Amino acid sequence: MGDKRFGDAVGRVSSPRCVAIVGPFASGKTTLLEAMLARAGAIPRQGSVTGKTSLGDSSKEAREHVMSVETNIASCDYKGDTFHFIDCPGSVEFLSEENNALDGVDMVIVVAEPDDKKIPALQVILKAVEDRGIPHALFLNKIDRTNQRVRETLELLQKASAVPLVLRQIPIWKNGIATGFIDLALERAFVYQEGQASEVIGIPDEETSREVEARYSMMEQLADLDDVLMEQLLEDITPENDLVFEDLVKEMRKGDICPVFIGSAEKGNGIRRLWKALRHEACGHEQTAARLGLEETDTGTLVVLKTFHTEHGGKLSMARMLSGNLTETSLVTDKHGEEYRPSGLFRLQGSQAIKISGAKAGDLVGLGKLEEVDTCDTLGIGKKPRRQLITPVVLDPVLSTGIRAKEKKDDVRLTAALTKLTEEDPSLRVYQVQETGETLLGGQGEMHLRVAIERLGNKYGLNVERYTPAVPYRETIRGSTELRSRHKKQSGGHGQFGDVVLNIRPMPRGEGHMFDDTITGGVVPKQYIPSVGEGVSEALTKGPLGFPVVDVAVTLKDGSYHSVDSSDQAFRMAAIMGVRDGLPQCNPVLLEPIARCSIYCPSDATAKINAIISSRRGQILGFDAREGWDGWDEVQALIPESEVTDLIVELRSATAGVGSYTKTFDHLAELSGKVADQIVQQQ
Repeated sequence: MGDKRFGDAVGRVSSPRCVAIVGPFASGKTTLLEAMLARAGAIPRQGSVTGKTSLGDSSKEAREHVMSVETNIASCDYKGDTFHFIDCPGSVEFLSEENNALDGVDMVIVVAEPDDKKIPALQVILKAVEDRGIPHALFLNKIDRTNQRVRETLELLQKASAVPLVLRQIPIWKNGIATGFIDLALERAFVYQEGQASEVIGIPDEETSREVEARYSMMEQLADLDDVLMEQLLEDITPENDLVFEDLVKEMRKGDICPVFIGSAEKGNGIRRLWKALRHEACGHEQTAARLGLEETDTGTLVVLKTFHTEHGGKLSMARMLSGNLTETSLVTDKHGEEYRPSGLFRLQGSQAIKISGAKAGDLVGLGKLEEVDTCDTLGIGKKPRRQLITPVVLDPVLSTGIRAKEKKDDVRLTAALTKLTEEDPSLRVYQVQETGETLLGGQGEMHLRVAIERLGNKYGLNVERYTPAVPYRETIRGSTELRSRHKKQSGGHGQFGDVVLNIRPMPRGEGHMFDDTITGGVVPKQYIPSVGEGVSEALTKGPLGFPVVDVAVTLKDGSYHSVDSSDQAFRMAAIMGVRDGLPQCNPVLLEPIARCSIYCPSDATAKINAIISSRRGQILGFDAREGWDGWDEVQALIPESEVTDLIVELRSATAGVGSYTKTFDHLAELSGKVADQIVQQQ
């Protein structure tokens, strides 16, 4: 029955519980949260996402795009039990919000709908939950909008789940409309009543055979995990309802099954039954603490699941209390032993931060102005530092854009705002490209970047513009030359004189550039030779085609000097002039960076991905099944960097929004013809 320290394996939990709501884009997650809060009395009435009246999705960006673009947090009491909810965005572009929050929750409600187009997205979300071993249930939403049999839908959804989906309810149909449901564990029928609790009725005669068949199927799935139940079924003994219910709870908490509930969040159907399941079946913070490896001696521990920068209250670190109690005067300590005193304790209700006097184990609490604390940090209450319980999931950007303030005076404010954005959302990345002076903002897709830039305007009052980042082209030479270069200038007083003979030749690809000398007899004094090397390096920063020059060797072979007018500057200038004059004589050629890409996609989209690679001048190296992902492939390819810049847009379009890729620099390749001419002309 498990470690007693973490409670009875099937007993009801009394402490506050934390539940994440996840699911594909537009599946109805925020609407479900609204429906649950309304039935708990936490809000006066159920709001609407499309009507822009919901507690969650209250930011300007979420309202504008009618979608969740960051985590929504709300808390409520239901029949004496306290629950904290974390409603995560469904788009794969905002998946980091889910990844950061999941580790600290006790249970997950996965919201899905009977739509086969969303199966790949559902699989991505379920895998994140399953890999962490978090107990979860599936709420089959929009049951009022489908004509498909629930069993057929379940077969469809099972493709996305690594554990059995166990149907807990079947709908009662009347004239093609779901008017209620039969609870297979309780063996009771319920009829939906708008705005009220469902009415309990006897199981209709015409539904009896369906109920018997569905219940037996449910018990067969459970019997695969319970020998006692298996023996009873084999001996045609009807199991007691208590045994069936105990098995359902036990196997769900172990993560061996995923129970499935049905309903309509928009209409409020099936919500109270889902509430009942949460109250009686969801485990508590003790099991979560055990899953994360919290030691029994760690009596006061929190994990930070989300960072917000509120408009008036500053930085707010939302943390899950795994053990101990927290008061307004408590000190918290990070892994380095640094102590902090929060400016206040808060409970977040949508966009509203409500000040509270304390929090206990199980609570989700906001800690004010912990400036040095990041998302996923583990904090200890008191002076004892805590080891880190959560490893942040770092997502590499798949799309980048150049970004700059429209007014120069806003440059400093932009830097500060970008820092806050990346604290709130670690999957955003800011790069400074020294070579070009560009500031790049990297993210998980076009919508992700668009929302980030809108937030800069809406939240921080910054007027910014986007631009396409420069591709780091290089150039090299195919031929050699030898030439004399003399820098001579007389303008009164000491003049300038530097005379060099340079040999310029190509080097093997990837060697960079090299400077050496074969000077004998002091024709160029030793003290000036380093200045010649500096001039060579400076001249190679921009070649005749307009790009940095690589894989070139330059040798100082001869020269002359003037005892009065020669100087370091004169020889540096002579070298610069010589290299710039000599490179055009060496058959310069453009080099483009080639990226090695690993593209991840559902197997039925692999042919489309291969076509996309070919259309982008890519070379397919091969493909194989993606490790740990049933029904997915990993395609390896070499693709020019210029063709990778917006690859994710086409990739997502071909994979129902779930394709992704990683890349690393592989090599530089010669580029000629019309494409090269166009690039050079744009310089």
